[in-house]
Amino acid sequence: MAVRDIIKLPDKRLRLVSEPIKHIDGDIRALVDDMFETMYKAPGIGLAAIQIGIPKRVIILDLSKKEGDHKPQVFINAEVTWASSEKSKYEEGCLSIPEYYEEVERPAEVKVKYLDLDGKAHETEVKGLLATCLQHEIDHINGVLFIDYISKLKRDRVIKKFSKAAKKVEE
Repeated sequence: MAVRDIIKLPDKRLRLVSEPIKHIDGDIRALVDDMFETMYKAPGIGLAAIQIGIPKRVIILDLSKKEGDHKPQVFINAEVTWASSEKSKYEEGCLSIPEYYEEVERPAEVKVKYLDLDGKAHETEVKGLLATCLQHEIDHINGVLFIDYISKLKRDRVIKKFSKAAKKVEE
């Protein structure tokens, strides 16, 4: 297991649409292990493989509150199959856009189909924080960022801020 670098805005890879997983093998299991180690160190509650520069449809989540009480969840090839018309708002943040938070409105409930780490197909209906986090991470594997849901003015401001910071690092 290894902690990987999390790519940050304005890295263009964050806009890539990730490739579906055809076979769950040792490489995918190792990727998932690295993703959990990376996410816990960050710290965060969700991570998509593209955030560590791997354009594969792999998502991990752990919404547990306590340090020693991890409840890791893996979603492979996840996709939303239904979304409620009822909306909910949560303040979202992102490991690829560090220390920036904004309220985002999303469907309050969604149905998601996915494969687990054993390749078994599942479909689950979720609401609340889990629904928000899953939609946020599924957006990542589709090349969408949470800042795409905020006003153009705020989005332009945050992109400019991170672009400026990236230029300073390059100099």
